[in-house]
Amino acid sequence: MVLSPIRGESHQQRLDSFYAGQAEHYDATRQKMLHGRDELFADLPAPEGGVWVDLGCGTARNVEAWEGRQETFRQATLVDLSESLLAVAQKRVDDKGWQNIELRHADATTVDIEPGSVDVLTFCYSLTMIPNWYDAVDHALTLLKPGGTIGVVDFYVAKKYPTEGREKHSWFRRTFWPIWFANDNVFPNPDLLPYLERRFETVSVNEHAGKIMMIPMLRIPYFRFVGRKRG
Repeated sequence: MVLSPIRGESHQQRLDSFYAGQAEHYDATRQKMLHGRDELFADLPAPEGGVWVDLGCGTARNVEAWEGRQETFRQATLVDLSESLLAVAQKRVDDKGWQNIELRHADATTVDIEPGSVDVLTFCYSLTMIPNWYDAVDHALTLLKPGGTIGVVDFYVAKKYPTEGREKHSWFRRTFWPIWFANDNVFPNPDLLPYLERRFETVSVNEHAGKIMMIPMLRIPYFRFVGRKRG
């Protein structure tokens, strides 16, 4: 991944430059690196007849994380800016025969969905790939119903002086991982988790560090956040 060239003038062009050659193998290579996705979905509600939106859906693998509970939704809209990943997602949807799922090629910061219509909204390792991630979070807030649930799992680094009760990362961890991930245009940010906590009522926060393929001595910091739109 580090050696993959990334070219393009726009964010969409850069995404497809990066993913075009690996989209078919994305799930196999990321399964042991993108930790906490299944645990996040286990913590989320799936209201009968509700609406779920996944921003930065990638290959639609997140649907499987519901373990069948996605069938309770009246509608699910999966959004991504990468056409390469959406092609894999479409094949997965067709092969699985999921009838309530719509794929949307759009920007997570501006996707045209009726404000206040969404019951559950998720970001799974996508916010750190969105340059203006704060706009994506703000847009998600407008899309959710009052009392609606947001679930986020992503890489991060802690602030140098985190708030009480939050993980404190070493200088190495706070410095190394942003440099490492920047090669892939992924930007772990110390402000991401605090911003989520400020914009939403916190239901749960879990901070962990997971193994990385081929580098067993290192652990990647990641978090799971479940929040609720204040109503």
